[in-house]
Amino acid sequence: MTRVYISRDMASVALGADAVAHAFEQVGCDVIRTGSRGLFSIEPLVEVETDEGRIGYGPVGTGSVATVLDGTHPGRLGKVEDLPFFASQQRFTFARCGITDPLSLTDYAARGGWKGLEAARAQTPQAVVDTVKASGLRGRGGAGFPTGIKWQTVLDAPASTKFIVCNADEGDSGTFADRMLMEGDPFCLIEGMAIAAHAVGAGHGYIYIRSEYPFACQTMRAAIDASAHLVAPFKLEVREGAGAYVCGEETALLDSIEGKRGQVRAKPPLPALQGLFGQPTVINNVLSLAAVPFILAKGADAYAAVGFGRSRGTMPVQLAGNVKHGGLYEIGFGITLGELVNGIGGGTASGCPVRAVQVGGPLGAYFPPSMFHLPFDYEAFAQAGGLIGHAGITVFDDSVDMAHMARFAMEFCAAESCGKCTPCRIGSTRGVEIIDRIIGTRDSLRSVRAEPVAERAVERFLDSALYSRSPDRIDVSIEAQTSLLRDLADTMKYGSLCALGGFTPYPVLSALDHFPEDFGAAAPAKEAAE
Repeated sequence: MTRVYISRDMASVALGADAVAHAFEQVGCDVIRTGSRGLFSIEPLVEVETDEGRIGYGPVGTGSVATVLDGTHPGRLGKVEDLPFFASQQRFTFARCGITDPLSLTDYAARGGWKGLEAARAQTPQAVVDTVKASGLRGRGGAGFPTGIKWQTVLDAPASTKFIVCNADEGDSGTFADRMLMEGDPFCLIEGMAIAAHAVGAGHGYIYIRSEYPFACQTMRAAIDASAHLVAPFKLEVREGAGAYVCGEETALLDSIEGKRGQVRAKPPLPALQGLFGQPTVINNVLSLAAVPFILAKGADAYAAVGFGRSRGTMPVQLAGNVKHGGLYEIGFGITLGELVNGIGGGTASGCPVRAVQVGGPLGAYFPPSMFHLPFDYEAFAQAGGLIGHAGITVFDDSVDMAHMARFAMEFCAAESCGKCTPCRIGSTRGVEIIDRIIGTRDSLRSVRAEPVAERAVERFLDSALYSRSPDRIDVSIEAQTSLLRDLADTMKYGSLCALGGFTPYPVLSALDHFPEDFGAAAPAKEAAE
């Protein structure tokens, strides 16, 4: 009987993987459902087990079963791991994704699973924390806080009850690494959480998954049941969120788990000291916890040897948007933004020039091609006015209107704000109004500039539009409104209670700085992209 491997990752299923799997089952093949390898342009991917190894074909349709099985399919890829997209990766966290049956304990153990937990349990909790510190692992999202420091705080906190909470509320646009790992290698996350529990003395853990990921929830629950005897006495359960973006913020997430409305808590106290149900709590996201088994199994030095500056280890970068080769690419920190977008992603899917990329989700900064020399590194991006966040990169071609993208950031913040603090709740709404005035003035200027006597028309328009006809005579000139928008962004950045309001200025200010012509101002001098 011929054995074939087909992904059951939701991205693959959306492209027809279930129907393809059924077609192979109908002709008597032994079909093993795996996670996705991570390159969506070749999905549905079918790998056939042969004497040479697993030979890939993709994308494959339901009518191509015969040509795949006889080896004549035009999409024959050879060994998938030898494709340039995969051969150049450094897969520490996603080493098993796309290769193993996600719910097979045998497969997981055969490929190094549970080695990290075994190593951890042979050490004292402090030794485990020291190993995580030495690895240089930082939170894979937000500000990149050192994971070992967070664990040390919880370990030192005097309490009889402690918790491990995994933030799997993956709400950023263009990100899918959490979902891919939970659907493709769930035991890796469970092992990482069990190691954390041993390190800090926690007896219970929660995985908080957004309800928009039903298959991830189902897979994680099945994996928890299958591995319960291996991680005991540590107990795990899944809690589903209702899709509120703000619940990706750790304290709002805790409120949601407790059955309350998800609202941001003031800090201090830190969740590491008073977190879930008032007890010391480790809160890490999926990629942080899933990196831990490798560190404990291979050693801190093996992890720290990869990376750039203070950013150690690997980062699963997610390429999305208008990009030719969308997917997940795990690599050590230090690769440039240009290499990721053009070298790995292949540029735009439309074939038009890349105009901007947004890094870090809907609240990440926009970068033009002139900044593609930036190394993918926490500090480098912070200095450039951006953030890496969850490492989602969304690509835009030259048809994008950056003023509308800035407006989307403010509108998104207004829709998703928990409402607890004024800068976020009110500032985002005022931000939408200001950008609407800028866009309206810009479009009117463009219209009058198209008139036959352009210079006189523009002069007449500016005279009439300098002040509005409203009683309070709000100045509607582009320069004045842009200045007001910058002041508002400054207030939101430094006055908001959490990162939702605090990070919203990143896309707005970066759009203003790098693409002023889309706001009706003079275009910046062109710089050669490095």
